[in-house]
Amino acid sequence: METKKKISVYIVEDYLLTRITYKKAFRDYEDIDIIDDFESAEACIEALEKRPADVILMDLGLPYMTGIEATKIIHRKYPDIKIIILTSHDNDNEVLSSLASGANAYALKDIDTKKLYNLICTVNEGSIWIDPRITKVVQKTFYKAEPKEKEDFNLTPREKEVLDLLVQGFSNTEISDRLIVSPCTAKAHVCNILNKLSVTDRVQAAVKATKYDL
Repeated sequence: METKKKISVYIVEDYLLTRITYKKAFRDYEDIDIIDDFESAEACIEALEKRPADVILMDLGLPYMTGIEATKIIHRKYPDIKIIILTSHDNDNEVLSSLASGANAYALKDIDTKKLYNLICTVNEGSIWIDPRITKVVQKTFYKAEPKEKEDFNLTPREKEVLDLLVQGFSNTEISDRLIVSPCTAKAHVCNILNKLSVTDRVQAAVKATKYDL
């Protein structure tokens, strides 16, 4: 039997207790490998030259180089590495700067372990995700001058159910569990939704869902 490849993860966080908490939290997940942790972005970037990781959990408020600055550098040098921004803030400028810097996801630090685990897996597969609690920041920025419009985009009742879960931040696996369908079916629904909404990722889908009150 082929052994499933573990997802290698770096943690960049200046608080030691937080780093310890993250490492303990993922001990029970056999497909996650926390290969190292760093209190500064500079140390992480230096380590990447010797051993790249699949996913980086990146704090924003780091000493010296910020998480946003580090994300820009890492995204430019290692475009295949996925970066999840973890912060205690939902500041408009921070959210938008993080996404513009090449971050693949933006989550608040109070995210529970299981959801963070699912987020790591989802992002590792190439998805982009933003905490639904701060989707309003993106929505407000891109559509602040536009009133809500009504349009259903020919979504089926089931696709509207899936879209609602997508906006709430559920991964494909969580959607399949919630709706009692196979992961392949859940993924197919998400792909159909993205096509019908003419968007390329979950963030854009969530924003459009808000704009058109779907």
